[in-house]
Amino acid sequence: MSHQKFNLILGAREFITPRVMKFSLAREDGAKFEYTPGQFITLHLLWQDMVLRRSYSIATPARQAGEAGEIEIAVTTIEGGRATDVLSNLRPGASIEATGPFGRFVLRDDPPVRYVLVATGTGVSPYRSMLPALSEQLAASGYSADLLLGVRSREELLFGPDFEQFAEQHPGFRFCPSFSRHPDDGAHHGYVQQQLARMPLDPEKDIVYLCGNPDMIDEAVAHLKSLGFNNPHIRREKYVSSN
Repeated sequence: MSHQKFNLILGAREFITPRVMKFSLAREDGAKFEYTPGQFITLHLLWQDMVLRRSYSIATPARQAGEAGEIEIAVTTIEGGRATDVLSNLRPGASIEATGPFGRFVLRDDPPVRYVLVATGTGVSPYRSMLPALSEQLAASGYSADLLLGVRSREELLFGPDFEQFAEQHPGFRFCPSFSRHPDDGAHHGYVQQQLARMPLDPEKDIVYLCGNPDMIDEAVAHLKSLGFNNPHIRREKYVSSN
């Protein structure tokens, strides 16, 4: 899939957690947005006399994007952040220059395995886009998936209802949140990489995806390597914070 330059039109913007805004976007030219679940786009935002380039994973399950013609991204707001300032002042109908899609953080044609999908915060966005593909794999014999999401508290559980519903509909899928600051019944208390470290993992049969905070990813990779995981069974995408 080739990278393209295009304009996106803002359809709607809303806070879906106390610190995360969801943006619904469609191509200005009316073309269908083509992407592979797990990929991201880069927005080119005008701020004063400069252009800020910020990349965001596409959070929309691929089938929904095809039906509605829109994609969604989740953006963490940063107090005093330049990109936050620009995005917070956009109104429906605003045009945003963008490029993409980019990235190889996607589901592949793997033999029957267990996927262990690990994320912090908005790093869970690509996993939401993968849900239709995961549904197809889970319908086949030998596939399962565990999603571990680390946030501060339950109110910051990004897309939590989507993953909880998916778990109810797919017996081979488990959704396992971790809350680092506020304990909660039914969830792990601590960082998500600590939850990963307590799981029984098999370097021959498990494939681990890691997305989000670089420190979480580095710590998780070190643990996985100590268990004998090789690079093909560790797939990662770091979210580097910028204002």
